[in-house]
Amino acid sequence: MTVGRIIETPECVSEGAEWLVLACPRMAYAIDQTGPLPLRRRPDGFAQLLSAIVSQQVSVASANAIWGRMKDAGLIGPRKIQWASDDDMRAVGLSRQKIRYARALAGAGINFKALRDVPDDEVITTLTQVSGIGPWTAEVYAMFSLGRADVFAPGDLALQESARVLYDLPGRPTEKEFRHMALAWSPWRSVAARVLWAYYRIVKDREGIR
Repeated sequence: MTVGRIIETPECVSEGAEWLVLACPRMAYAIDQTGPLPLRRRPDGFAQLLSAIVSQQVSVASANAIWGRMKDAGLIGPRKIQWASDDDMRAVGLSRQKIRYARALAGAGINFKALRDVPDDEVITTLTQVSGIGPWTAEVYAMFSLGRADVFAPGDLALQESARVLYDLPGRPTEKEFRHMALAWSPWRSVAARVLWAYYRIVKDREGIR
């Protein structure tokens, strides 16, 4: 299996958006409303995956505040996490559960460079073997830190709500329904996610993703 298309520049995002405009009138409408989409490329490695764990099940504002305190305290590397006490990590805002997840990640020994060269499914399988990393965290990491063009996060509540509004659905799609729905946006599902997050910001007047 091959890695597939990598999103590296704003031009890559624009190419995907143009494809979606032609493929789906609702996507075309959303893109007309949002304007140019953000690149959202991030570095890969331990810190970015830890940041994704911090973002789980909290608001964007809360996640930003916690992550800012973690950076100030130097708690963004595996050795610092292993050496820190639970009190140190509670002081920056981590819950007991997320302290456990951070320690599991620090001890997992993931070869982050190797992940750059393996297919999407293998990336997600590798990451979800770590306690505290579910499909959402792994998919967001694959999208933004590895630049994978055809990954989606159907469990994301902001994406579900954005799709409900955009497609005039009776309710938020379930994760299973949404995963099936997103097949229509392949091979640019990561760009479709960017569209829906950007549209969510417009219709809800708040960010849906860090």
